[in-house]
Amino acid sequence: MYCARHPKVETNLRCGKCGDYICPKCSVQTPVGARCPTCARVTRLPVFQVSKKGYVKAAGLGFAAAIAFGIVWGLLVPHLFGYGYLLVLAGAYGISQLISRITNRKRSKGLQVIAGACTIISYGVAVVTGLYVSLFSLLALAFGVILAVSQFRQGP
Repeated sequence: MYCARHPKVETNLRCGKCGDYICPKCSVQTPVGARCPTCARVTRLPVFQVSKKGYVKAAGLGFAAAIAFGIVWGLLVPHLFGYGYLLVLAGAYGISQLISRITNRKRSKGLQVIAGACTIISYGVAVVTGLYVSLFSLLALAFGVILAVSQFRQGP
């Protein structure tokens, strides 16, 4: 017999659901055996499926949190005796946790971009409101962006 999708390929393997002949290129291994691509219905896991509404909510909340944190951060800097740049780590973590909760703990590259951008925005607002730009603050910003983005990593 020949594969239903590749008529020139000989095979004896059948789909476990519909019974169509499938070649090794077409077969999808599932917990219940080999299936054709139609019956296997390969989809992404729900944790990696973020809707447009989810992105809008994440961006809106992240932007608002970044502005608020940037203002507070900039105003606190004079009282932290030179260690104000370390607040970027707390801000990045807090912003990424807010975004994660508003999207029901979803993960995607888009959420990584939003979290990283919001961390950079909070740094910019803090600079405008009083944070002194230095090598340490820029290094802390880089670590903050890495921290925020890593909350939405998609696996190995």
